[in-house]
Amino acid sequence: MLGSDLFLKLNMGYEVVGLDKEEIDIVSASECEEAIKEIKPDIVINAAAYTNVDGCETAKDECFAVNAEAIKNIAGACRDKNIRIVHFSTDYVFDGTAKQPYKEDHQCNPINTYGASKMAGERYLRSLSENYILIRTAWLYGVNGKNFVQTILEKVKTTKKLTVVDDQTGSPTYTKDLATAVDLLITQNAKGIFHITNRGNCSWYQFAVKILQEAGIHDIDVTPIRSDKLQRPAKRPAYSVLSMQKFIQTTGKTMQPWQLALQDYLKNNKL
Repeated sequence: MLGSDLFLKLNMGYEVVGLDKEEIDIVSASECEEAIKEIKPDIVINAAAYTNVDGCETAKDECFAVNAEAIKNIAGACRDKNIRIVHFSTDYVFDGTAKQPYKEDHQCNPINTYGASKMAGERYLRSLSENYILIRTAWLYGVNGKNFVQTILEKVKTTKKLTVVDDQTGSPTYTKDLATAVDLLITQNAKGIFHITNRGNCSWYQFAVKILQEAGIHDIDVTPIRSDKLQRPAKRPAYSVLSMQKFIQTTGKTMQPWQLALQDYLKNNKL
């Protein structure tokens, strides 16, 4: 989902080589080294992740292999040649107890396995590379992948009633906008950790209501519920809004509000 938008955006200014999971196993250190040796990239962008948050609770080994060990492999393969790495992490490295948006230097304290695996990946990257852009983002949706917007619009084809959690607050982020932000950071020769999401925040319930409104669907009964009613395997942070001050200061640009991003997505992706 993110990889395809990065490919489209960056292809305009760079020669981009895309490797899918059928072509490279990033959990294999030797395959990472081989790919770096063969392609000789200036920049390596890792958009791969094990993102099934509930699934991570039972598939811990696979989750840590993809989200942490693979980053060690990529960073290790790039280290000697000081190749720049762009890597993506998550708002779920935080525990959700903050009352205002999380800044880049806020202490990580994940409350689920997915968040813990992503934090471990961050640590590998920071210890093995000095030439990286580490982007924490949140609530991704895009044209080329399963996502919350698509799920809501699919569900209302077969039901007139939805229940959606209303006690988790975050920032929905359109992968096309994120890809543009990545391009900006690369152009600026930026380094370090950056928080990037679309502007503003909402709960999943508010997001669902807005999706239906923008899609012109008005005959659905949407009921807000508490997270504990769902009894999902993984706990979620109650508040995971990310501060984008650093991104704005570095690039001189800001992200568009999530509501406008949603409109763009729905225009580009007729479901």
